[in-house]
Amino acid sequence: MSTTNRRLHLGLMFWATGTHAAGWRLPGSKEDAAFDIEFLQHVTQIAERARFDFLFLGDRLATDPRLQRTNPSQMSRLEPFTAAASLAAATSRIGIVVTANPTYYDPYTVARLIGSLDHVSGGRASWNIVTGADDIAAANFSRTEHWETQKRYDWADEFVSVVKALWDGAPSEVHPAGLPLRHEGAHFRIEGPLDVPRLPQRHAVILHAGTSDRSRELGAREADVIFAGQPDLPSAQAYYADIKARARRHGRGEHEIAILPGLTPIVAATTEEAVAIYDRLNAFLPLDPEDAVGEVRKGGLGRGRRRNLGALSDVLGVDVRGNGYGEAVAPGLYARVSDAGRQLIDETARRTRRTLEGGARRITYRDLIDTAGAMGAVVVGNPEEVADFIQSWFDARAADGFNIFPAYVPGAVEAFAELVVPVLQRRGLFRLDYEGPTFRHHLGLDLPAPRLPEAA
Repeated sequence: MSTTNRRLHLGLMFWATGTHAAGWRLPGSKEDAAFDIEFLQHVTQIAERARFDFLFLGDRLATDPRLQRTNPSQMSRLEPFTAAASLAAATSRIGIVVTANPTYYDPYTVARLIGSLDHVSGGRASWNIVTGADDIAAANFSRTEHWETQKRYDWADEFVSVVKALWDGAPSEVHPAGLPLRHEGAHFRIEGPLDVPRLPQRHAVILHAGTSDRSRELGAREADVIFAGQPDLPSAQAYYADIKARARRHGRGEHEIAILPGLTPIVAATTEEAVAIYDRLNAFLPLDPEDAVGEVRKGGLGRGRRRNLGALSDVLGVDVRGNGYGEAVAPGLYARVSDAGRQLIDETARRTRRTLEGGARRITYRDLIDTAGAMGAVVVGNPEEVADFIQSWFDARAADGFNIFPAYVPGAVEAFAELVVPVLQRRGLFRLDYEGPTFRHHLGLDLPAPRLPEAA
Protein backbone atom coordinates (compact mmCIF):
# COMPACT_ATOMS: atom_id res chain seq x y z
CA MET A 1 0.00 0.00 0.00
CA SER A 2 1.30 3.43 -0.87
CA THR A 3 2.16 5.59 2.11
CA THR A 4 0.95 8.78 0.45
CA ASN A 5 -2.44 10.25 -0.47
CA ARG A 6 -1.42 10.64 -4.09
CA ARG A 7 -3.34 8.76 -6.78
CA LEU A 8 -1.63 7.07 -9.72
CA HIS A 9 -2.37 8.29 -13.26
CA LEU A 10 -2.23 6.13 -16.37
CA GLY A 11 -2.18 7.06 -20.04
CA LEU A 12 -2.03 4.83 -23.09
CA MET A 13 0.24 5.71 -26.00
CA PHE A 14 -1.45 4.53 -29.19
CA TRP A 15 0.90 3.25 -31.85
CA ALA A 16 -1.21 1.18 -34.17
CA THR A 17 1.12 -1.82 -34.45
CA GLY A 18 2.66 -1.43 -31.01
CA THR A 19 5.64 0.47 -29.68
CA HIS A 20 7.94 -2.52 -30.22
CA ALA A 21 9.29 -2.62 -33.77
CA ALA A 22 8.17 -6.26 -34.10
CA GLY A 23 4.80 -5.82 -32.39
CA TRP A 24 2.96 -6.16 -35.69
CA ARG A 25 4.23 -9.75 -36.04
CA LEU A 26 2.44 -11.17 -33.00
CA PRO A 27 -0.91 -12.95 -33.45
CA GLY A 28 -3.90 -10.62 -33.13
CA SER A 29 -2.01 -7.55 -34.33
CA LYS A 30 -3.14 -5.70 -37.45
CA GLU A 31 -0.75 -4.47 -40.11
CA ASP A 32 -3.29 -1.87 -41.30
CA ALA A 33 -4.41 -0.81 -37.82
CA ALA A 34 -3.29 2.80 -38.31
CA PHE A 35 -6.22 3.38 -40.67
CA ASP A 36 -8.84 1.15 -39.04
CA ILE A 37 -10.90 3.58 -36.98
CA GLU A 38 -12.99 0.81 -35.43
CA PHE A 39 -9.80 -0.81 -34.19
CA LEU A 40 -8.62 2.46 -32.68
CA GLN A 41 -12.00 2.89 -30.99
CA HIS A 42 -11.83 -0.68 -29.68
CA VAL A 43 -8.40 -0.14 -28.10
CA THR A 44 -9.53 3.15 -26.54
CA GLN A 45 -12.61 1.45 -25.09
CA ILE A 46 -10.37 -1.17 -23.45
CA ALA A 47 -8.41 1.64 -21.80
CA GLU A 48 -11.59 3.42 -20.74
CA ARG A 49 -13.01 0.28 -19.12
CA ALA A 50 -9.76 0.06 -17.15
CA ARG A 51 -10.25 3.71 -16.08
CA PHE A 52 -7.14 5.06 -17.81
CA ASP A 53 -6.78 8.84 -17.59
CA PHE A 54 -6.18 9.28 -21.30
CA LEU A 55 -5.47 7.87 -24.76
CA PHE A 56 -2.46 9.56 -26.36
CA LEU A 57 -2.40 10.26 -30.12
CA GLY A 58 1.08 11.27 -31.20
CA ASP A 59 1.82 12.74 -34.60
CA ARG A 60 4.62 13.16 -37.12
CA LEU A 61 4.60 15.68 -39.95
CA ALA A 62 6.88 13.66 -42.22
CA THR A 63 7.62 10.06 -43.07
CA ASP A 64 10.74 8.07 -43.86
CA PRO A 65 11.11 4.61 -45.46
CA ARG A 66 13.82 3.76 -42.93
CA LEU A 67 11.16 3.63 -40.22
CA GLN A 68 9.82 0.35 -41.53
CA ARG A 69 12.65 -1.49 -39.75
CA THR A 70 12.56 0.37 -36.44
CA ASN A 71 9.15 2.03 -35.94
CA PRO A 72 6.61 0.82 -38.50
CA SER A 73 3.83 2.48 -36.51
CA GLN A 74 5.42 5.83 -37.32
CA MET A 75 5.47 5.37 -41.09
CA SER A 76 1.98 6.80 -41.57
CA ARG A 77 -1.15 7.40 -39.54
CA LEU A 78 -4.45 9.26 -39.53
CA GLU A 79 -4.41 12.98 -38.88
CA PRO A 80 -4.90 13.10 -35.06
CA PHE A 81 -7.79 15.56 -34.79
CA THR A 82 -9.84 13.45 -37.19
CA ALA A 83 -9.08 10.31 -35.20
CA ALA A 84 -9.76 12.09 -31.89
CA ALA A 85 -13.25 13.15 -32.98
CA SER A 86 -14.13 9.53 -33.70
CA LEU A 87 -12.83 8.50 -30.27
CA ALA A 88 -14.95 11.14 -28.60
CA ALA A 89 -18.03 9.61 -30.22
CA ALA A 90 -17.11 6.08 -29.15
CA THR A 91 -16.23 6.84 -25.50
CA SER A 92 -17.60 8.93 -22.63
CA ARG A 93 -14.95 9.41 -19.93
CA ILE A 94 -11.36 8.83 -21.06
CA GLY A 95 -9.22 11.88 -21.88
CA ILE A 96 -8.12 12.29 -25.50
CA VAL A 97 -4.64 13.72 -26.13
CA VAL A 98 -3.95 15.21 -29.56
CA THR A 99 -0.52 16.31 -30.76
CA ALA A 100 -0.15 19.65 -32.55
CA ASN A 101 3.30 21.10 -33.24
CA PRO A 102 3.48 24.91 -32.73
CA THR A 103 6.43 25.10 -35.13
CA TYR A 104 4.13 24.18 -38.03
CA TYR A 105 0.71 25.32 -36.80
CA ASP A 106 -1.04 28.66 -36.18
CA PRO A 107 -2.31 29.64 -32.68
CA TYR A 108 -5.84 30.47 -33.81
CA THR A 109 -6.11 27.14 -35.64
CA VAL A 110 -4.94 25.13 -32.64
CA ALA A 111 -7.19 27.05 -30.25
CA ARG A 112 -10.16 26.37 -32.52
CA LEU A 113 -9.37 22.69 -33.16
CA ILE A 114 -8.73 21.86 -29.50
CA GLY A 115 -11.71 23.95 -28.42
CA SER A 116 -13.99 22.10 -30.81
CA LEU A 117 -12.66 18.74 -29.61
CA ASP A 118 -13.28 19.75 -26.00
CA HIS A 119 -16.92 20.45 -26.84
CA VAL A 120 -17.36 17.31 -28.94
CA SER A 121 -15.88 15.17 -26.16
CA GLY A 122 -17.65 16.87 -23.27
CA GLY A 123 -14.50 18.27 -21.69
CA ARG A 124 -11.96 15.54 -22.40
CA ALA A 125 -9.57 17.22 -24.84
CA SER A 126 -5.84 17.63 -24.31
CA TRP A 127 -3.14 19.27 -26.39
CA ASN A 128 0.28 17.60 -26.54
CA ILE A 129 2.84 20.29 -27.34
CA VAL A 130 5.92 19.21 -29.29
CA THR A 131 8.24 21.68 -30.94
CA GLY A 132 9.56 19.18 -33.45
CA ALA A 133 12.67 17.05 -33.35
CA ASP A 134 11.99 15.68 -36.83
CA ASP A 135 13.94 18.03 -39.07
CA ILE A 136 12.69 16.46 -42.30
CA ALA A 137 9.27 18.01 -41.63
CA ALA A 138 10.50 21.43 -42.75
CA ALA A 139 10.46 20.45 -46.41
CA ASN A 140 6.75 19.68 -46.17
CA PHE A 141 5.96 23.22 -45.02
CA SER A 142 7.81 25.32 -47.61
CA ARG A 143 10.80 25.87 -45.34
CA THR A 144 14.45 25.48 -46.19
CA GLU A 145 15.41 24.35 -42.69
CA HIS A 146 14.03 23.16 -39.37
CA TRP A 147 14.39 25.94 -36.81
CA GLU A 148 17.01 25.56 -34.12
CA THR A 149 15.90 24.86 -30.54
CA GLN A 150 16.02 28.42 -29.23
CA LYS A 151 13.85 29.80 -32.01
CA ARG A 152 11.35 26.94 -31.72
CA TYR A 153 10.87 27.58 -28.00
CA ASP A 154 10.69 31.36 -28.36
CA TRP A 155 7.91 30.71 -30.88
CA ALA A 156 6.22 28.07 -28.68
CA ASP A 157 6.24 30.23 -25.54
CA GLU A 158 4.26 32.98 -27.24
CA PHE A 159 2.15 30.45 -29.14
CA VAL A 160 0.87 28.74 -25.98
CA SER A 161 0.19 32.06 -24.26
CA VAL A 162 -1.90 33.21 -27.23
CA VAL A 163 -3.87 29.95 -27.41
CA LYS A 164 -4.80 30.14 -23.73
CA ALA A 165 -5.77 33.80 -24.10
CA LEU A 166 -8.03 32.90 -27.04
CA TRP A 167 -9.70 30.24 -24.89
CA ASP A 168 -10.23 32.83 -22.14
CA GLY A 169 -11.89 35.21 -24.58
CA ALA A 170 -14.17 32.62 -26.15
CA PRO A 171 -17.90 33.46 -26.25
CA SER A 172 -19.75 32.73 -22.99
CA GLU A 173 -22.98 33.64 -21.22
CA VAL A 174 -21.26 36.69 -19.75
CA HIS A 175 -19.64 37.73 -23.03
CA PRO A 176 -21.84 36.28 -25.81
CA ALA A 177 -19.73 37.79 -28.59
CA GLY A 178 -16.44 36.81 -27.01
CA LEU A 179 -13.58 39.10 -26.06
CA PRO A 180 -11.11 40.60 -28.55
CA LEU A 181 -7.54 39.56 -27.90
CA ARG A 182 -5.61 42.25 -29.81
CA HIS A 183 -2.33 40.44 -29.32
CA GLU A 184 0.76 41.91 -30.96
CA GLY A 185 3.93 40.10 -29.99
CA ALA A 186 7.29 39.09 -31.37
CA HIS A 187 5.80 36.40 -33.62
CA PHE A 188 2.01 36.81 -33.77
CA ARG A 189 -0.57 39.53 -34.37
CA ILE A 190 -4.02 38.18 -33.54
CA GLU A 191 -7.25 40.11 -33.05
CA GLY A 192 -9.67 37.47 -31.76
CA PRO A 193 -12.08 36.54 -30.38
CA LEU A 194 -12.24 32.80 -30.89
CA ASP A 195 -15.31 31.58 -32.76
CA VAL A 196 -15.77 28.53 -30.48
CA PRO A 197 -17.81 28.82 -27.26
CA ARG A 198 -15.98 28.75 -23.95
CA LEU A 199 -14.46 25.31 -23.44
CA PRO A 200 -16.05 22.92 -20.92
CA GLN A 201 -12.61 22.73 -19.26
CA ARG A 202 -11.99 26.48 -19.87
CA HIS A 203 -8.46 25.46 -20.86
CA ALA A 204 -7.93 22.02 -22.35
CA VAL A 205 -5.39 19.91 -20.47
CA ILE A 206 -1.85 20.68 -21.68
CA LEU A 207 0.69 17.89 -22.07
CA HIS A 208 4.36 18.38 -22.89
CA ALA A 209 7.55 16.33 -23.19
CA GLY A 210 11.21 17.21 -23.40
CA THR A 211 14.50 17.24 -21.54
CA SER A 212 16.21 20.48 -22.60
CA ASP A 213 16.22 23.43 -20.21
CA ARG A 214 13.77 25.39 -22.39
CA SER A 215 11.48 22.38 -22.64
CA ARG A 216 11.49 21.89 -18.87
CA GLU A 217 10.65 25.55 -18.33
CA LEU A 218 7.78 25.46 -20.82
CA GLY A 219 6.40 22.31 -19.21
CA ALA A 220 6.77 23.54 -15.64
CA ARG A 221 5.04 26.82 -16.51
CA GLU A 222 2.27 25.70 -18.87
CA ALA A 223 1.69 21.93 -18.76
CA ASP A 224 -0.72 19.92 -16.62
CA VAL A 225 0.98 16.65 -17.57
CA ILE A 226 4.65 16.04 -18.37
CA PHE A 227 5.51 13.03 -20.51
CA ALA A 228 9.02 11.96 -19.45
CA GLY A 229 11.46 9.43 -20.91
CA GLN A 230 13.95 8.57 -18.17
CA PRO A 231 14.92 4.87 -18.34
CA ASP A 232 15.94 4.25 -14.71
CA LEU A 233 14.87 5.23 -11.20
CA PRO A 234 17.71 7.65 -10.28
CA SER A 235 17.41 9.71 -13.47
CA ALA A 236 13.61 9.70 -13.17
CA GLN A 237 13.81 10.95 -9.56
CA ALA A 238 16.17 13.74 -10.59
CA TYR A 239 13.90 14.82 -13.45
CA TYR A 240 10.81 14.65 -11.21
CA ALA A 241 12.41 16.82 -8.52
CA ASP A 242 13.61 19.35 -11.09
CA ILE A 243 10.22 19.78 -12.77
CA LYS A 244 8.37 20.08 -9.44
CA ALA A 245 10.87 22.70 -8.25
CA ARG A 246 10.49 24.70 -11.47
CA ALA A 247 6.70 24.49 -11.17
CA ARG A 248 6.88 25.90 -7.62
CA ARG A 249 8.94 28.82 -8.89
CA HIS A 250 6.07 29.55 -11.29
CA GLY A 251 3.63 29.62 -8.37
CA ARG A 252 2.18 26.18 -9.02
CA GLY A 253 1.32 23.54 -6.43
CA GLU A 254 2.72 20.00 -6.26
CA HIS A 255 -0.57 18.49 -7.44
CA GLU A 256 -0.98 20.85 -10.40
CA ILE A 257 1.47 19.02 -12.66
CA ALA A 258 1.63 15.23 -13.13
CA ILE A 259 4.87 13.65 -14.35
CA LEU A 260 4.32 10.43 -16.32
CA PRO A 261 7.36 8.59 -17.71
CA GLY A 262 6.85 6.20 -20.60
CA LEU A 263 6.76 2.53 -19.58
CA THR A 264 6.72 -0.61 -21.73
CA PRO A 265 5.20 -3.44 -19.67
CA ILE A 266 5.47 -7.01 -20.94
CA VAL A 267 3.03 -8.81 -18.67
CA ALA A 268 1.53 -12.29 -18.55
CA ALA A 269 -0.01 -14.55 -15.91
CA THR A 270 3.43 -15.95 -15.02
CA THR A 271 6.95 -14.58 -15.13
CA GLU A 272 8.02 -17.34 -17.52
CA GLU A 273 5.26 -16.45 -19.98
CA ALA A 274 6.14 -12.77 -19.88
CA VAL A 275 9.85 -13.43 -20.52
CA ALA A 276 8.87 -15.73 -23.41
CA ILE A 277 6.84 -12.90 -24.99
CA TYR A 278 9.75 -10.50 -24.54
CA ASP A 279 12.16 -12.98 -26.15
CA ARG A 280 9.77 -13.70 -29.00
CA LEU A 281 9.36 -10.02 -29.85
CA ASN A 282 13.11 -9.46 -29.86
CA ALA A 283 13.77 -12.58 -31.94
CA PHE A 284 11.85 -10.98 -34.82
CA LEU A 285 14.20 -7.99 -34.97
CA PRO A 286 16.95 -8.08 -37.60
CA LEU A 287 20.60 -7.55 -36.77
CA ASP A 288 22.80 -5.06 -38.60
CA PRO A 289 25.90 -6.14 -40.54
CA GLU A 290 29.06 -5.76 -38.51
CA ASP A 291 30.44 -3.16 -40.91
CA ALA A 292 27.36 -0.94 -40.38
CA VAL A 293 28.23 2.08 -38.23
CA GLY A 294 26.50 5.18 -36.93
CA GLU A 295 22.93 5.63 -35.77
CA VAL A 296 19.60 4.65 -37.33
CA ARG A 297 16.46 6.74 -37.45
CA LYS A 298 13.93 5.68 -34.79
CA GLY A 299 10.99 7.84 -35.84
CA GLY A 300 9.08 9.48 -33.01
CA LEU A 301 11.76 8.31 -30.59
CA GLY A 302 14.66 10.03 -32.30
CA ARG A 303 17.68 7.91 -33.22
CA GLY A 304 19.20 4.72 -31.87
CA ARG A 305 22.24 2.47 -32.05
CA ARG A 306 22.88 -0.17 -34.66
CA ARG A 307 22.01 -3.71 -33.64
CA ASN A 308 25.42 -5.35 -33.93
CA LEU A 309 28.45 -6.26 -31.81
CA GLY A 310 30.29 -3.10 -32.82
CA ALA A 311 27.62 -0.84 -31.35
CA LEU A 312 27.41 -3.12 -28.30
CA SER A 313 31.17 -2.76 -27.83
CA ASP A 314 30.76 1.02 -27.69
CA VAL A 315 28.31 0.67 -24.79
CA LEU A 316 30.34 -1.93 -22.91
CA GLY A 317 33.65 -0.16 -23.33
CA VAL A 318 35.15 -3.53 -24.32
CA ASP A 319 35.53 -4.92 -27.83
CA VAL A 320 33.27 -7.98 -28.10
CA ARG A 321 33.32 -8.27 -31.88
CA GLY A 322 34.02 -11.79 -33.13
CA ASN A 323 31.73 -13.49 -30.62
CA GLY A 324 28.59 -15.30 -31.73
CA TYR A 325 25.28 -13.53 -31.09
CA GLY A 326 23.86 -16.61 -29.36
CA GLU A 327 27.04 -17.21 -27.38
CA ALA A 328 26.84 -16.90 -23.59
CA VAL A 329 28.64 -13.88 -22.16
CA ALA A 330 31.63 -14.86 -20.05
CA PRO A 331 31.19 -14.02 -16.33
CA GLY A 332 34.56 -12.25 -16.26
CA LEU A 333 33.34 -9.60 -18.70
CA TYR A 334 31.39 -7.85 -15.94
CA ALA A 335 34.58 -6.72 -14.20
CA ARG A 336 36.05 -5.32 -17.43
CA VAL A 337 33.18 -3.27 -18.82
CA SER A 338 32.33 0.38 -18.18
CA ASP A 339 29.74 1.57 -15.67
CA ALA A 340 27.28 1.85 -18.55
CA GLY A 341 28.15 -1.72 -19.53
CA ARG A 342 27.43 -3.01 -16.03
CA GLN A 343 24.12 -1.17 -16.01
CA LEU A 344 23.29 -2.81 -19.33
CA ILE A 345 24.10 -6.28 -18.01
CA ASP A 346 22.11 -5.68 -14.81
CA GLU A 347 19.12 -4.43 -16.79
CA THR A 348 19.30 -7.46 -19.10
CA ALA A 349 19.28 -9.78 -16.08
CA ARG A 350 16.26 -7.94 -14.64
CA ARG A 351 14.26 -8.30 -17.85
CA THR A 352 15.24 -11.84 -18.85
CA ARG A 353 15.89 -13.46 -15.43
CA ARG A 354 19.12 -14.75 -16.97
CA THR A 355 22.60 -14.28 -15.48
CA LEU A 356 26.29 -14.43 -16.41
CA GLU A 357 26.92 -17.35 -14.10
CA GLY A 358 26.69 -21.08 -14.83
CA GLY A 359 23.52 -22.90 -15.74
CA ALA A 360 21.23 -23.21 -18.72
CA ARG A 361 19.85 -19.64 -18.45
CA ARG A 362 22.85 -17.54 -19.41
CA ILE A 363 22.84 -14.01 -20.85
CA THR A 364 23.92 -13.96 -24.50
CA TYR A 365 25.37 -11.18 -26.61
CA ARG A 366 22.05 -11.02 -28.45
CA ASP A 367 20.31 -10.40 -25.10
CA LEU A 368 22.56 -7.41 -24.46
CA ILE A 369 21.91 -6.01 -27.94
CA ASP A 370 18.15 -6.34 -27.38
CA THR A 371 18.35 -4.46 -24.08
CA ALA A 372 20.54 -1.71 -25.54
CA GLY A 373 18.07 -1.20 -28.39
CA ALA A 374 14.97 -0.74 -26.21
CA MET A 375 14.61 2.90 -25.19
CA GLY A 376 12.90 4.03 -22.00
CA ALA A 377 11.71 2.04 -19.00
CA VAL A 378 10.77 -1.60 -19.58
CA VAL A 379 9.35 -4.10 -17.09
CA VAL A 380 8.81 -7.81 -17.79
CA GLY A 381 6.92 -10.04 -15.40
CA ASN A 382 3.72 -11.27 -13.84
CA PRO A 383 1.01 -8.83 -12.66
CA GLU A 384 2.40 -8.46 -9.15
CA GLU A 385 5.93 -7.86 -10.43
CA VAL A 386 4.78 -5.21 -12.90
CA ALA A 387 2.69 -3.53 -10.19
CA ASP A 388 5.71 -3.62 -7.86
CA PHE A 389 7.77 -1.78 -10.47
CA ILE A 390 5.09 0.86 -10.94
CA GLN A 391 4.60 1.35 -7.21
CA SER A 392 8.34 1.58 -6.54
CA TRP A 393 8.69 4.52 -8.93
CA PHE A 394 5.50 6.11 -7.64
CA ASP A 395 6.46 5.88 -3.96
CA ALA A 396 10.03 7.00 -4.68
CA ARG A 397 8.67 10.17 -6.36
CA ALA A 398 10.09 9.30 -9.71
CA ALA A 399 6.62 9.38 -11.29
CA ASP A 400 3.02 10.38 -10.65
CA GLY A 401 2.00 7.57 -12.98
CA PHE A 402 2.98 6.25 -16.38
CA ASN A 403 2.26 6.66 -20.06
CA ILE A 404 1.92 3.00 -21.01
CA PHE A 405 3.66 1.95 -24.22
CA PRO A 406 2.01 -1.30 -25.39
CA ALA A 407 4.61 -3.38 -27.22
CA TYR A 408 1.90 -5.01 -29.33
CA VAL A 409 -1.74 -4.07 -29.89
CA PRO A 410 -4.31 -4.97 -28.71
CA GLY A 411 -2.81 -7.89 -26.76
CA ALA A 412 -0.50 -5.87 -24.50
CA VAL A 413 -3.29 -3.36 -23.78
CA GLU A 414 -5.67 -6.15 -22.80
CA ALA A 415 -3.04 -7.86 -20.64
CA PHE A 416 -2.22 -4.70 -18.71
CA ALA A 417 -5.88 -3.73 -18.29
CA GLU A 418 -6.99 -7.20 -17.15
CA LEU A 419 -3.96 -8.27 -15.11
CA VAL A 420 -2.14 -5.23 -13.72
CA VAL A 421 -4.87 -2.61 -13.20
CA PRO A 422 -6.80 -4.80 -10.70
CA VAL A 423 -3.61 -5.23 -8.65
CA LEU A 424 -3.04 -1.47 -8.58
CA GLN A 425 -6.66 -0.96 -7.55
CA ARG A 426 -6.42 -3.51 -4.72
CA ARG A 427 -3.35 -1.68 -3.42
CA GLY A 428 -5.30 1.57 -3.33
CA LEU A 429 -3.05 3.19 -5.91
CA PHE A 430 -5.45 3.53 -8.83
CA ARG A 431 -9.06 4.65 -9.13
CA LEU A 432 -12.00 2.24 -9.11
CA ASP A 433 -14.06 4.70 -11.14
CA TYR A 434 -13.64 8.07 -12.79
CA GLU A 435 -13.85 11.09 -10.47
CA GLY A 436 -15.90 13.11 -12.93
CA PRO A 437 -16.74 13.63 -16.61
CA THR A 438 -13.76 15.75 -17.71
CA PHE A 439 -10.04 15.13 -18.09
CA ARG A 440 -9.42 17.80 -15.44
CA HIS A 441 -11.49 15.72 -13.00
CA HIS A 442 -9.24 12.70 -13.64
CA LEU A 443 -6.18 14.80 -12.77
CA GLY A 444 -7.79 16.48 -9.77
CA LEU A 445 -7.43 19.92 -11.35
CA ASP A 446 -9.66 22.94 -10.82
CA LEU A 447 -10.73 25.17 -13.70
CA PRO A 448 -7.83 27.52 -14.49
CA ALA A 449 -7.99 31.21 -13.70
CA PRO A 450 -8.48 33.29 -16.86
CA ARG A 451 -5.47 35.14 -18.29
CA LEU A 452 -7.60 37.98 -19.67
CA PRO A 453 -8.93 40.19 -16.82
CA GLU A 454 -12.15 40.87 -18.75
CA ALA A 455 -12.87 37.13 -18.87
CA ALA A 456 -12.83 36.67 -15.09
